[in-house]
Amino acid sequence: MKLSEIKDILKARVMTGDNQLDKNIVAGGGADIMEAILSAVAKDGLLLTGLMSEEVVRTAIIAQVGAVVFVRGQEPPVKIVDQAAKFKLPLLVTDYSMFVSIGKLYMNGLRGLDGSW
Repeated sequence: MKLSEIKDILKARVMTGDNQLDKNIVAGGGADIMEAILSAVAKDGLLLTGLMSEEVVRTAIIAQVGAVVFVRGQEPPVKIVDQAAKFKLPLLVTDYSMFVSIGKLYMNGLRGLDGSW
């Protein structure tokens, strides 16, 4: 699924990565606990989270995540946005909850990390 489709489905605002909306996202996962983030992400996958910390961006970069979506309308601080921009990591923000966001993406064909439907 293209990042532009994810943006539209989630009615998301792009914080960084306007020029990467044609990026292909292969799967998705969500986590709000730092310990769970590594098991919720994959290379070129989408991470949905409400966790607002620099560690989220660092972990996403290490895991080669395709993009991060912050849920519940929480806009990341400038420091997090700048860090993501430096590493060309797209950040989006949606007003939907994590549950609703994941459901909308699933209903539109984005698979989970285990490939299940």
